[in-house]
Amino acid sequence: MFFKNLKDFTHTIALSFVLIFALSSCGDDGELQSTTFNYTIHNGQTVASAPYDGIHPNDFTASMKVDEMENGNTMITVTLNNTISGATYNMHAHDAEDASTTPNGTPYNESPNADIFAQPLVGNGNTVMVSQEALISYDDLVSDYEGFFVIHDPLRAVSTVNIGTYLVVGSFARAQSTTSYATSNYDYAFNTGQVAAAFAYAGAHSTDLSANIQVDELADGKSRITIRLDNTIDGETYPTHAHDMADAATTPNGTPYNESPNGDVFAASILGNGGLAGTTSISDFSFDEITTNYDGFFVVHDPLQTITTVDPTTYVILGVFAR
Repeated sequence: MFFKNLKDFTHTIALSFVLIFALSSCGDDGELQSTTFNYTIHNGQTVASAPYDGIHPNDFTASMKVDEMENGNTMITVTLNNTISGATYNMHAHDAEDASTTPNGTPYNESPNADIFAQPLVGNGNTVMVSQEALISYDDLVSDYEGFFVIHDPLRAVSTVNIGTYLVVGSFARAQSTTSYATSNYDYAFNTGQVAAAFAYAGAHSTDLSANIQVDELADGKSRITIRLDNTIDGETYPTHAHDMADAATTPNGTPYNESPNGDVFAASILGNGGLAGTTSISDFSFDEITTNYDGFFVVHDPLQTITTVDPTTYVILGVFAR
């Protein structure tokens, strides 16, 4: 191009910069959007009255990455961390509903919305992921869609009615609560007289049995108490209790604890399976009350002997509760 003078040249260069900037701006505006949302175990953040009440390890987390697609749909990728190897995690989107209109009073449609997300995913002991193209635009999904993201407990039968069986439940494709909930774990070895030499177990049960108490803080001020027994006998039932400490001079049989279990803290039976078995209970006691203030003993009765709360030598596990 021939320029008659410097003024024409300068004007052309200026126009070129304007055009380049305009094209660059169009490219920026046309970028596809992407957002990631993180989820943790349901401690009542979404439904305070129905926290997760299973025995899945509480280090489980999930993330949901939503990517805008050129065809107008959205790619949803869910990643699960700290999964159980071989366990199937059923994951669904459930449309939000008025609880007064649903068959079982749930605040969502009990049938999953498969057009948005419905996938099973088998755990590998670590991290796994799966993707699905959702038939909804990115903007509609993250701004207008009202629904719940549910991950069912892989250790139990799928239920779309019992929210307590949901490992994760939160608003679908929305930022979740960042509140942190306290958790503590306590390990117990076989009763060889740690509490008192005279209380050492006397019986036929293998001494490789061990136990763990996990206490989790919940959103409504209660706590989830999970007890796991390892190296259990398949098919045998282990009565497992909390017993309040007491002055032995005041109890009927001179025991340093109340012989009646404290069911408000924990009282349940665990069915052995030949390996790791457990059960969970929701206590009205707070996390701090259980782990700091409560004075009691943790007792696991010998499944091979008649249960007695008087003779500690029949206890396969005996220790201070949650300490």
